[in-house]
Amino acid sequence: MDTQTWDALAASMRNAYVAGPGEGELPRPVIMPLVRGELVGLIWLRPVETGKDALTGIAQLSNIAAAAGADEVVLAWETQDVAATCELPVTGPSPCLNLVHATKDGHTLHRFPYAEQTPTDSPVGQAAAAPEWLPALEPLPGGELIPPVRAAVDYSFIPLDIDHPSPFGVTVVLMEEDGYSVRLTEAFAL
Repeated sequence: MDTQTWDALAASMRNAYVAGPGEGELPRPVIMPLVRGELVGLIWLRPVETGKDALTGIAQLSNIAAAAGADEVVLAWETQDVAATCELPVTGPSPCLNLVHATKDGHTLHRFPYAEQTPTDSPVGQAAAAPEWLPALEPLPGGELIPPVRAAVDYSFIPLDIDHPSPFGVTVVLMEEDGYSVRLTEAFAL
């Protein structure tokens, strides 16, 4: 992935975290598969129940990447949010936006800690404040990933064995039916 694409994906995730609190919640985990450097789209986690369902739901983010034959993926999640939803201990900086850039040959973990700001009064009432971004931490090649993210990364590069004329198309439809939010780029639109 070239630097310009990485910068754009990282900036779009930080922007989602600026908008998210104003909408009442943090963005859900999202995977961004790429094929030969071209973004396939963004796939957000479906609504999940706390515990095993959340673990499974995050791992299943890999399905579209695998169906598309992705050679790279970027997966983004928030430390506290995913730990609570998956009933896992909080590891690493918190609060923190995490992005992992992975290929089948390895991954690099990028961490963007932030300070939570309290809402402020505005002329139209209470408004949630955007996070205050702290300096990004050094990227960690091969950095430790929580189990559901590790599974999503690993499964992204295992081809799906689907007996269908359009494995990618049917995977997109099935994931949307399961409640995942799928936004494909024009090049991969069905």
